[in-house]
Amino acid sequence: MTFTKPSASTEPLKNSIFAMAALAARDRQVHPDLVIDATIGSLYEDNGRLAAYDSVFDHFDQIDHVAKAKYASGSSGNPDYREAVYAWVRQGTDLHLPHSVVATPGGTGALSAVMANALEPGMSVLLPAICWGNYFLMASQLGLKSAVYEVFDEQDHFNLASLADAIARLQQEQDRILIVLNDPCQNPTGYSLLDEEWEAVIQLLNQASRKTPVILINDIAYLDYAAHLETCRNYMNHFNEISDQVMIITAFSASKTLTSYGLRCGAAIVQAQNQEEVDTFARCLSQTARAVWSSIPNAAMDNFVWVTRQNREAFLAEKQIHVDLLQKRASIFVQEARACGLDIYPFKEGFFLSLRLPQAMVQPAHQALIQNHIYTVPVHAGIRVAICSIPTDRITGLAPRIQGILQPLKAD
Repeated sequence: MTFTKPSASTEPLKNSIFAMAALAARDRQVHPDLVIDATIGSLYEDNGRLAAYDSVFDHFDQIDHVAKAKYASGSSGNPDYREAVYAWVRQGTDLHLPHSVVATPGGTGALSAVMANALEPGMSVLLPAICWGNYFLMASQLGLKSAVYEVFDEQDHFNLASLADAIARLQQEQDRILIVLNDPCQNPTGYSLLDEEWEAVIQLLNQASRKTPVILINDIAYLDYAAHLETCRNYMNHFNEISDQVMIITAFSASKTLTSYGLRCGAAIVQAQNQEEVDTFARCLSQTARAVWSSIPNAAMDNFVWVTRQNREAFLAEKQIHVDLLQKRASIFVQEARACGLDIYPFKEGFFLSLRLPQAMVQPAHQALIQNHIYTVPVHAGIRVAICSIPTDRITGLAPRIQGILQPLKAD
């Protein structure tokens, strides 16, 4: 006898990131000098402490208890928060599409709610072949199937041809297309599309939309940790060029931007050429919000508004220290990987980079690393290394250490 619905998945989460982190923590108690924990995508200082910005949390601590305790003004989020999110995301761009913002519990809430409202159960969402594994779990929980496109071509550029082929195949099966594109600072590779690659993506979506409506989710969870903050949003100007059969929904994570991962706060920014279409989809998202999480934390929204309006310069200065720290760690790993012949996917910026491996080698390599006290996350045709959580002095020598562990497996 079972009390779950027949279609429910009762399988344990495989290689859960949190489970790997717990395993690393236990190992560290025995082998503190050997353990490398490259699992969870949270930003850590070089002293091993989770980064929690003074420019963010000093004010949060001062927010009135009543403001922390009360509900938001509505399921779509507080009006000033919604305005502040849109202003923050589009800053420095000429983005001027009709839009609407719905508050969500982190970027995860935005992604899941969009999937739930864009597709009927049994339809397929189009995902990057190498991506954050939670995309697949979201789809499964919503009764959706997953199709994939390859992220890189043979020259390590964005694989537009694979995306085009995947769209064409799905258009033979269903009457609308939903695509997820995590950019910039892709999780797990650290790749960011070039401006001309984004221009080509928009042209492809417009062409595909002649046959069916197309929705693109641009997951920008790590946007604010791009190496070049002054230009990292420029690609959004191409959104203005979408046809009236294309919708772009930006999944924003205030939790990531403000290093407040557990204080779930984010938004879905719905954009299209027609305001009525935008408002219709936003209403659907608001109904999902009301039914699933009711509203997100009021104080988290208040704090985001204050930080980005009243404390902007102090926040940007503190964040830049950590953007530089990420780039320093990445530079060490990438240079040493090249020197020792360790193959990695093309990295540009962000929290993660990934080893490139044949799919059949991923699990043996993952286990070999664990046996040598290195804790990572397996992904499609690779292994994710969260440089965001590894102190800089532990990054030095890590690439050749990994290469030494994996070399016998490659020889086999």
